Amino acid sequence: MDTPTPARSLSENDVLEAAARLVGAFSRTDTEEYFAAFAPEATFVFHTEPARLESRAEYEALWAFWLTEGWSVSACESTDAHVQVYGPSAVFSHTVLTTAGTPGATATTRERETIVFVRSGDRILAVHEHLSPVPDPGFSLEPADAGAAESADAAVTPVVVVA
Repeated sequence: MDTPTPARSLSENDVLEAAARLVGAFSRTDTEEYFAAFAPEATFVFHTEPARLESRAEYEALWAFWLTEGWSVSACESTDAHVQVYGPSAVFSHTVLTTAGTPGATATTRERETIVFVRSGDRILAVHEHLSPVPDPGFSLEPADAGAAESADAAVTPVVVVA
């Protein structure tokens, strides 16, 4: 009986290169190259959609609909990249500034994105993508009078925000 060969670990550079290819294809609205970066079973959570997309095919159908409406990406810039490698998988997060839309109706958005990559044979594929808006710079979890606590012994309740 053959013993399966364990998947080779990813490197930070592997992940950064895979992410650059994915973002580059997105920025050109290159449908074929963009979706080739995702495993068929990939899932997608976009703050602009009412539900999780359960597969690459589901996202491809939504993308195709957008294209019929004349939608395209005219620019996409990735900044603040961060990579966490976990053997043959990794979490890539970054901030994206994207200009997209239909002719005469484009918008620029600043969002945070997390993509989970895995090594699949000799390829590195995305298996999950999560996109969320960047909070308004004036947003704070601190109450407006946080500095006016009456006592240094005042209890502080931690706030956990799940994106």
